[in-house]
Amino acid sequence: MIKVFIDGKEGTTGLRIFDRISAFKDVELITLPEELRKDKNARKQAINSSDVTFLCLPDAAAVESVSLIENENVRIIDASTAHRTNSEWVYGLPELSPLQAEMIGKAKRIAVPGCHASGFIVLVKPLVDAGILPRDALLCCHSLTGYSGGGKKMIAEYEANEKNALLFAPRQYGLTQSHKHLPEMKKICGLDNPPVFSPIVDDFYSGMEMTVQLFSSQLNSGFSANDIKNVYSGLYTSECVKYVEGSESMLSAAELYGKDSMRVSVYGNEERIILTALYDNLGKGASGAAIECMNIMMGRDPYDGLIF
Repeated sequence: MIKVFIDGKEGTTGLRIFDRISAFKDVELITLPEELRKDKNARKQAINSSDVTFLCLPDAAAVESVSLIENENVRIIDASTAHRTNSEWVYGLPELSPLQAEMIGKAKRIAVPGCHASGFIVLVKPLVDAGILPRDALLCCHSLTGYSGGGKKMIAEYEANEKNALLFAPRQYGLTQSHKHLPEMKKICGLDNPPVFSPIVDDFYSGMEMTVQLFSSQLNSGFSANDIKNVYSGLYTSECVKYVEGSESMLSAAELYGKDSMRVSVYGNEERIILTALYDNLGKGASGAAIECMNIMMGRDPYDGLIF
């Protein structure tokens, strides 16, 4: 049996992980009574008694949890921002390459990608690696997301019986260009500069559409939109992340609601290129990605417990 503890089970991501892996017959969940769930000593004992601990916590609390580890065999999967740019942690996006998946399988410390960052990195990193985009590219992107990504407080605001009228319209945030996902977007993609990033939250529970816009002049000489399609179609062939030829006239950010998959497409024309990644911010953008990493780490079927 694999002993699993979820530190922060009461949050949106933690609850989804708990619900999914509760059905795993080879997993024993370590739980704490309500009165001890924030008790440092109780959490320390639970972490060190586990084979795998998920951290579904604010950054500072995640760092504290890591400091409590005394059992060198404990494996940590951190869903917070705290360790995503730490070179001692493996970035939990196995679809980037066979090597990335292999590293996850051997890792003791995995940082789950941020929801917005997941789509951006899936779209941009392969193009940088293939030499299609220069590392000094100045990129712009936007992301449409459901309100569940804002946590319990935002969920309560959107689901209130008499909610603020402003919540019925899309709201752009991250206006200071200091969004917490920007460092990992830059580092994991190997970019010299973070993108100009415009996240937008709207009145739907979950779902996400990350879009990167390119002029053909931003590509390195000799490359075109067809080269981008060829890279994606060769790399993204799994159930979890799949390239699909773009043919729609409209896209919905809620299209993959409740799913753990991601759909990558290319739109536009030879002069102006639109790259899109559709997924669920709570699925491949959070809990689904964390469960996939645990499955790989523990030698299980990578997609066990995931919904496609």
